[in-house]
Parts: sequence; C-alpha cells; structure tokens
Amino acid sequence: MVKIENNKKVKNYLMAVGRRREAVARVRLYSTTLTKVQVGEKELKKGDILVNDKPINKYFSFLGYANRYNSIFEETGTAGKLIISIKVAGGGQSGQLDAAIHGIARVLDKLDSEKYHKLLREKGYLTRDPRTRERRKVGMGGKARRKKQSPKR
Repeated sequence: MVKIENNKKVKNYLMAVGRRREAVARVRLYSTTLTKVQVGEKELKKGDILVNDKPINKYFSFLGYANRYNSIFEETGTAGKLIISIKVAGGGQSGQLDAAIHGIARVLDKLDSEKYHKLLREKGYLTRDPRTRERRKVGMGGKARRKKQSPKR
C-alpha cells in the first residue's frame, strides 16, 4: 500500500529479496505501527504472514517446514508482532522456503540493524546459500557429469 502525501509517494513497508538456488522471494514487512493492512483482497493483522496470497502454513504445508520458518521469529522475539507479505517464484518448495527465510532475515536487518544484525549473522540467516544447479556441459549426453557411452567393438 502506497500513500500519496504532498505529491510524494510514502511507503509503509520495508522490502528485501531472498534467494536460494533458482528460487527468489520478495518480502515486504509492513510498518510495525499498523494493526491492519490491506494486501490485495485480504486484510492482514499483526502476526499474519502471506506467501503468494496464501497463509504461510497453507503454502508450506509440510510439517517439518513450520519449525524452519518459525525459528527466525522465536530467536529474534518478533513472533506474532509483524505483518509480512512474500512473493516467491522459481525453484521447488524447499528452495522457496529457504529464499523466504533469507528475505525475512534481510528485512528484519533493515528494520533494526543494531538489534538484529549480530544475532541473524551468528545464526546464519543472513548468509545466502550459494549452491546452485550445475550447468550442463556440451558433449556430455544431456547431463552435467554424464559421459556418452562408447562402443565396445
């Protein structure tokens, strides 16, 4: 949501990008002073996290994922206090989750660097995982490391 005051656009959110493999997550953290925010058709209140217009527990429905995305809020003491909207694209479920967590860490760092930066850095949330898919090489039969079969006779 963007407000226009004195012919200038005023944003009421912070934005950051998180990445992992092919997945990219664009994270918006809405102002902590607001109690409700209209995001698209949905109205969000404090503690709500939306991923691609779905609640985070519906989008990342695997039970093991809940611990991963809740741990960052528990360790920073922000559980239930923020309104977050995330758009993820590319990759698979696990890569998208890691990208979203990376983006959340980066936006929390923007929110209050003095308070969160050291903690997020120590826990490894601000470090981008650089591992990506190995590219396909020419003459290798369609895969990165596979060799073409040679004839025996």
